[in-house]
Amino acid sequence: MNIFISGGTGFIGGYLRRMLLQEGHLLTVVTRDPEEYESETAKNQQFVSWDDNIAEEMEKSDAVINLAGASIFGPRWTESIKKRIYSSRIESTRQLVEAIKAADNRPGVMVSASAANYYEGQGDKVLDESAKSGDNFLAKVCRDWEAEAQKVRSAGVRLAIPRIGIVLERDGGALEQMLTPFKLFVGGPIGSGEQYFPWIHMHDLCRGLLFATQEESLEGPFNLNAPNPVTMRAFADELASQLNRPSFFRVPEFALELVLGEAATLITASLRMQPKKLQQHGFVFQYELLTEALGDVL
Repeated sequence: MNIFISGGTGFIGGYLRRMLLQEGHLLTVVTRDPEEYESETAKNQQFVSWDDNIAEEMEKSDAVINLAGASIFGPRWTESIKKRIYSSRIESTRQLVEAIKAADNRPGVMVSASAANYYEGQGDKVLDESAKSGDNFLAKVCRDWEAEAQKVRSAGVRLAIPRIGIVLERDGGALEQMLTPFKLFVGGPIGSGEQYFPWIHMHDLCRGLLFATQEESLEGPFNLNAPNPVTMRAFADELASQLNRPSFFRVPEFALELVLGEAATLITASLRMQPKKLQQHGFVFQYELLTEALGDVL
């Protein structure tokens, strides 16, 4: 397929591009600085700018995968950082939808990312796609992000919205930040330890995104996380076991909030998500169990 990707140079996008290129798909990647990637040698991809005529690129695309958005990991969320987190997702999605609508020959599908934090923490309640949205900052970001993407349906384009769980890969995301204390022998569960951790292996995440472009009956929001979420305590114990390190230095929730502020909810919220829609559509996870996923990543 000819696939147009936004956010293709980020943490998830980099892995997704490698998988799609290996499978022989033709990629057009939109980025703020295309010149930065001129050294990339793959013949079946090109880089374009957000200032280019994106509608013209849509004429050649079979599918659009939208992953654009500023990272939510890193420094404490100031008001300016929260504004960047919000606007980077809403504005890029709006620009893509407008470009699709402006094209005469439109892509058949748009896969536009959302996140697990759509739901906010709900204890041990099992959350499938019918669960209600939360009320905090990240839930609002996800709601508005999804609403912006929904506008593409008026152009007759199928829309799939993956609500992405916590991605497991060594060189980025939450896991990268969690590895350091364990390596220093001071690792352990974060918060109460009883909150559910909706993880997914990077490989299954990328497979799920591609599946959404190809499975024509898959529409609307769907949970993109492994079918066996675990508690933070179980996650920490398994991580410690894989690294041959202890796991008894618990980080209290209040201490995390002192350091991270609102961003602490990324780790302390309990999200027992179930990928019900994906399973109903026949998607098979390669990494269903945390032991297998961490064993591969580490």
